[in-house]
Amino acid sequence: MAKRGWLVGVVVVAVAGVVFFQAEDDDKPQAKADSEAAQVVGAPQPRAANRREPIPGLYDWSHAGYRGGAPLPTDAQLTPDDACRVTPDELAALGARPDDSQDDTAGLQQAIDTLRDRCSPSADHDHLSLIDLPRGTLLVTRQLAVDADYLLIRGTGPDTRVTFRPDRDTLYDSLTPDGGDWDEDGMSYKQGKGGWLWPGRGLFRVQSRAVHPAYRKDYESAPANRKDLFEGTVNVHWKAGVPLAAKPGDQGFSARTGDTVIHLAKKNTFTTGTLVNIRAANTAKFYEQQNAPVDKAVNQHMRQQVFRVTVAADKTITLDKPLEFDVPVDSTSDGSPAIDGDAYQSKASPIVDPVVGVGFESFSLTQETGLDPDAARANYGNLAPAAEMHGIVFKWAADSWVRGVHATMTGSHPIVTEEAKNLTIADNEFTGSWNKGKGGNGYLRGSRVWDSLYENNTATGLRHFTFQWSASGNVVTGNSFAFDINLHGGWERHNLFERNTVRVPYSHRSANCASNCGEEGGGGPDDSTWYPIWWGAGEKAVKWSCATGPRNVFFDNAMAKQLTENGPYEPFYADRHRVYQFGWSGTEYRHLRVDSAPITDWAHNESRDYTQNNGVFADLTEAGESLFYK
Repeated sequence: MAKRGWLVGVVVVAVAGVVFFQAEDDDKPQAKADSEAAQVVGAPQPRAANRREPIPGLYDWSHAGYRGGAPLPTDAQLTPDDACRVTPDELAALGARPDDSQDDTAGLQQAIDTLRDRCSPSADHDHLSLIDLPRGTLLVTRQLAVDADYLLIRGTGPDTRVTFRPDRDTLYDSLTPDGGDWDEDGMSYKQGKGGWLWPGRGLFRVQSRAVHPAYRKDYESAPANRKDLFEGTVNVHWKAGVPLAAKPGDQGFSARTGDTVIHLAKKNTFTTGTLVNIRAANTAKFYEQQNAPVDKAVNQHMRQQVFRVTVAADKTITLDKPLEFDVPVDSTSDGSPAIDGDAYQSKASPIVDPVVGVGFESFSLTQETGLDPDAARANYGNLAPAAEMHGIVFKWAADSWVRGVHATMTGSHPIVTEEAKNLTIADNEFTGSWNKGKGGNGYLRGSRVWDSLYENNTATGLRHFTFQWSASGNVVTGNSFAFDINLHGGWERHNLFERNTVRVPYSHRSANCASNCGEEGGGGPDDSTWYPIWWGAGEKAVKWSCATGPRNVFFDNAMAKQLTENGPYEPFYADRHRVYQFGWSGTEYRHLRVDSAPITDWAHNESRDYTQNNGVFADLTEAGESLFYK
């Protein structure tokens, strides 16, 4: 494995938690530091045979990634059927020709739709359809809906370029009153709400377009810039979700942590193999556990996880792995008072129409705004709010991947998830975003993502790498980030960060902003500078989610922070053989705290020692270089 020589010869300046050290190479100029942050640490091949067996006392990450640890597809997994392989010449015949300055959207979408209808019903992971993108530049003006299962979209390398230039029906026509962010609340049509588009439009959107019958008429009458509000609504939890019943002998709870059986309130319509999201209602006791003010509590399902159904009985379903949280029947059944006067139901929500087996490989993508990229380099605001488009969106998707893609200057997130499982994001480069300001823009963002692998990626010029909204069981290994790893809030838990290089410059802070500045949950920029780790305190994160959850693990990372402008970089949580478990006492969840009081904000508390029973359990050590690989 690669050595990291820049940590040789450090001097201890804080003890106990082994948090801060003074590094020898403290006079590196900013440009050199950014360049070094872009060098990816080599990693082993991500196949199941190279995974470690579960380590006693730690989570089982051995099944993270595409198909639970299977190697990513090669040409051997492509279908031999020429009718399911679209060549560059065939794309040209559909009107998608490179370098002609013409709109290629319709041709690319027609190719995807043809493979979806013709090939996906009989395809599988060993018989993938293929769209071969040509060399040169393809111009896209509308979001491409990738809802064809078992499809690889592949270019020839960096000389295949996809340029996103959103048209009037794609740009957001509803902004917040100050003009600084997309206003999903103001973007509605009849029953449809802008929030249904969350996390927002993108260049490629891996998601079902199936419309629930209740919204069919609205969909058909909607104008072009509102139709996508209704796409995928067959999956939404308020239509597809099934309320729960108490399990025998445990009044008020459908299931407990470690259980695999969920009790339903009505007759089962699930089938074996169905993907299902178990959504536990927030309760006042749940808020109190994480020091989140109950008077700011909202009825939501913050604890969530997608499973596969292994057995579907009359009024129960059996899941393929144990639950990671208790599931009350509703928001009052654990003895809590009602939130907003309402008993909010927990649900088992099937993903009715998941998109499975989609891959993107070997091409570059960017979004044009007509602005100067240099203006966005260290600007943590929104330069083009109407163009907050993502690169690749995975929503209600599973067993998919992105490999060898270079995303530069996306409108917001280069890759973003929302209810996705068993993804592999590997060997990619992500450089810059037009919007990195309030509203939560410009992340490499894993939201409601489970059992996925982020490996060997290089990323610069973004706001954060985030896990949030109940993300769990993911592995982040061998990456190089020039910004922070952000546990953003929402009970994300059991994620492993190991062998990553994280070098965060002083300029990486919310106050370094020219326009449309502010925090994700509202308010202006704070006076802190982001450290290599950000942790969601309950009182702080309750504005947009809840606290960070239990047992997010950091191991063998090379993390350093520049604390002053043009100053030295100082290593952070630098004991390479110590296993740091955040939000954990050794036996149960523990909010980070100082002098026995939970912290209200990670900002200005980053360098405190939390290892002495204060929320970071650091008693375990490991002699090797990986908790994930053999």
